[in-house]
Amino acid sequence: MNKLRRYIFLAVLTAGALILSILEGMMTLPYIAPGAKLGLSNIVALSVIVVFGFKDALLVVVIRCILFMLVATNPITFTYSIVSGIVSTIVMSIGLKYARKLSLIGISVLGAMAHNASQISVAAILFETSNLYYYLPILSFVSIFTGCFVGYASIFVTNNLNKTFTRLGRELK
Repeated sequence: MNKLRRYIFLAVLTAGALILSILEGMMTLPYIAPGAKLGLSNIVALSVIVVFGFKDALLVVVIRCILFMLVATNPITFTYSIVSGIVSTIVMSIGLKYARKLSLIGISVLGAMAHNASQISVAAILFETSNLYYYLPILSFVSIFTGCFVGYASIFVTNNLNKTFTRLGRELK
């Protein structure tokens, strides 16, 4: 696949991740844990890791975070978003590469847990307190369910992206 087509696909996927982030911000979830979200944009991040690779996934995550800050949030929220997005992308990439026995669902759960741990770490640094880590077990428990949802959705998206590229008869990497 030539570079232009690759970047067009990545731009469309980035736009999809941005739309999912905006929609997620408008959704109200049942009160499970303050700040807990489904992580819908991670569907795109995990799918890009599988189909295009780590570097492209990192590019999509960073651009999505920047655009989301410009459209819907503020610089403080951007700090949480960019750090946790990068960390979860790294963890999911490592999981995909080295944890061969894990499915995309397991890799997604790892990414969700890494996302929550990095957000708690950013908050602990910003607020200069380690007491926030007491909240991590609750968020980790929620991560199991949100990670499963994102993993199932990523399997669906990845299969369809692979079918699309197979039909086009183009090489991805």
